[in-house]
Amino acid sequence: MKIDLHVHSKHSIRPSQWILQKLGCPESFTEPAAIYRIAREKGMDLVTITDHNTISGSAEIAHLPGTFISEEVTTYFPEDGCKAHVLVYGINEVIHRELRAIRENIFDLVCYLRQEEIFHVLAHPLYSINDKLRIDHFEKFLLLFANIELNGARDDYQNYCIRKITDKLTPGIIENLANKHGIEPAFPEPWFKRLTGGSDDHSSLNISRQYTEVREAKTREEFFQGIDAGKASVIGKGSTPQVLSHNLYGIAYQYYKRKLNLESKVGKDPVLRFLDSCLQANSDTEDKLVPRLIHSWRDRKVQKQEKGGQIQDILRFEAHKLLKDNPKLRDFPQKGNSKIENRAGRWFDFVNHVSNRVLVHFWDTLVNNSSGADFFNIFHSLGSAGALYTVLAPYFVTFTVFSRDKQFSASSLKHFSIDNQSRSDKPFKLAHFTDTFYEINGVALTLRRQLKFAKESEKDLAVVTCDSENHPAMDGVRNFDPIGVYGLPEYPEQKMFIPPFLEMLNYCYDNEFTQIHVATPGPLGLAALAIARIMKLPIGGTYHTAIPQYAQILTGDGNIEELVWKYTIWFYQQLDWVLVPSKSTGDELIEKGLDPAKVRLFPRGVDTELFHPSKRNPSFLRNRFRTGDGFKLLYVGRISKEKDLQLLVRAFDIIRQKFPEAELVLVGNGPYLQELKALTFGMRCTFTDFLDGEDLASIYASSDLFVFPSATDTFGNVVLEAQASGLPIIVTDSGGPQENIIPNKTGLIVKAGNLESLTGAIEGLLADQLRLKEMGKAARLYVEKRSHELAFEKTWLIYRDCGNDVEQEMAAAI
Repeated sequence: MKIDLHVHSKHSIRPSQWILQKLGCPESFTEPAAIYRIAREKGMDLVTITDHNTISGSAEIAHLPGTFISEEVTTYFPEDGCKAHVLVYGINEVIHRELRAIRENIFDLVCYLRQEEIFHVLAHPLYSINDKLRIDHFEKFLLLFANIELNGARDDYQNYCIRKITDKLTPGIIENLANKHGIEPAFPEPWFKRLTGGSDDHSSLNISRQYTEVREAKTREEFFQGIDAGKASVIGKGSTPQVLSHNLYGIAYQYYKRKLNLESKVGKDPVLRFLDSCLQANSDTEDKLVPRLIHSWRDRKVQKQEKGGQIQDILRFEAHKLLKDNPKLRDFPQKGNSKIENRAGRWFDFVNHVSNRVLVHFWDTLVNNSSGADFFNIFHSLGSAGALYTVLAPYFVTFTVFSRDKQFSASSLKHFSIDNQSRSDKPFKLAHFTDTFYEINGVALTLRRQLKFAKESEKDLAVVTCDSENHPAMDGVRNFDPIGVYGLPEYPEQKMFIPPFLEMLNYCYDNEFTQIHVATPGPLGLAALAIARIMKLPIGGTYHTAIPQYAQILTGDGNIEELVWKYTIWFYQQLDWVLVPSKSTGDELIEKGLDPAKVRLFPRGVDTELFHPSKRNPSFLRNRFRTGDGFKLLYVGRISKEKDLQLLVRAFDIIRQKFPEAELVLVGNGPYLQELKALTFGMRCTFTDFLDGEDLASIYASSDLFVFPSATDTFGNVVLEAQASGLPIIVTDSGGPQENIIPNKTGLIVKAGNLESLTGAIEGLLADQLRLKEMGKAARLYVEKRSHELAFEKTWLIYRDCGNDVEQEMAAAI
């Protein structure tokens, strides 16, 4: 005999899910008769309905054969109000009234059910209904209940944990719990738990997804006797965030379909027709859907939605367009595609595509109006974004709930010392979000090295990025196609990519990351922050680019710099910790308002084998770049305004008057290249474009002095590379590079932006060749113990230790 022991009808009227409360709709909108029909069609021998604190649903089908009356009783722990649900079977109106009178106290309720010998089951014991569930409550559940449910609306891992814990219970464990809580179990063999299964369906989409089977039972009485005897089997599977979200959308659709009287319009509107097929169980028109849609689009022209329209108009337009342009999605709801995972997955694709297009509309409006300072439309766009949040809320809610429940389930498993490989004990999996992975800069190179070292040392590191180019696949890298790409007028080469948020959220959930790290405060960083909050994960960040200063240099507007500073501090203040490459960078963030307790200094390394004085090869420069034999000043890095290269050129112009054989070599590329070439016209100046590997190592070692005039860099990898190659260094007194030298021993520190200071330092070293060589030797010795491998291991420990601190705080709350 098969029975789905947990199903809801339209008589469950008080929703526990926030999104349903906001919509003002019931927790279910399914007719009891529909539940009966669907359950019998899916092979259930008997049918019951377990509405919250009412038997109205069961009573409505009580006249039909093979039914019995049940309900799901809401009860509370009197000491703290922690809510629990108890499924009660085979009752009548009199028992229901008595249950209502005593249900507020879980101890009174259980006592009554035992005295009256009413079969009952604790529903979803690891699901925190009102966010008050703690380990102590779960221990009390084990003392109060003989029968425990494996719930079809909850995650498979949660049900796995219930099985593991109940399977390993012993008389000794129960005795210890009874002594601890002062509760004496009122049933025999309390360590032996009977497990039942039910779908916990609220929308009719998942009825009998999970059910209980007692093979030898022929009657309802034999069925429950079989459960008591331990002969029951739970058949089916748990849910996923996509499946439960699909369920919530189904409830909302059925509610609005009835409230707005949409039934007569379904056959005329292609979007409503699609919604009906996806969100209504056993739609009787699925096989007619495609011909109707084709006919509808042939006879009806959808006008393009003007920008600035209402969110509902944009949603409708994008939905129409998507279904028209995507035959695979449009044809899906035909018969043969009724498996719930397929329907939930296809619905996810539909919502993802439509919401992405709406988000692009939002960004288009925001960017266009920002350039024109149209603040009315900017606020209108922000309002549209808020409305889109409501549309996507079912996914945000379910991913949050499932993530929270996984963490609590893992803590419960660990608490009972049952599974040494529980989630709490597994090595952490780090998702590193970056928007510069494919660029040519020190940050990107460092991350690529980290990925390489992680793979070699079997550490779980995944890079999550978003880029529009078709890059070759790489192990450990997940590149998402952006839904929108925006250029910056002041910096054409720098693109801003808008990530597909729902896809990223689903990816992080499926891969079970235990920690998130973000290296950008841009749109990708905002996505990472939201994912961490939804999944209840620790999140840290790296501050490696002086974005406010860059904004000021590129725009020449101090107000823009101040605005960017406010946003930057706000963003990093949301993180659990912030890694900085230099003390000066950390001090600057703290001065601007960042909590000092969040700041951590992390190490950086250099490839001391690749970059080595032995790579000196003057003929390489002569043959490839046609340089002379004079003294060579070297700069390596991005050719852009914020690097203050115009100051270096001015200093070189003065120096070459005194040292005519001196040469300036600039390695790199960037938006300032052509303008800089014009500035150096007629000078002994060589531009090599981007170099790496052995070519770059030869350039370093074959030069004589490394000059880095930037006042905005937070670290400067090239400063370490130059020292590893045996070059003395000149850096400014602003930013992080000054912390990577030993002043007056491996290099000199000059006043930022000061032509006289920079020129004097260069001339002084050119005039003292002995000091120059001694500094070069000292520079090599200084960096020899700063390998990339050692820096990565230290950084990984910082990731792990910071994450553990946050997880311990979360565990303490549990």
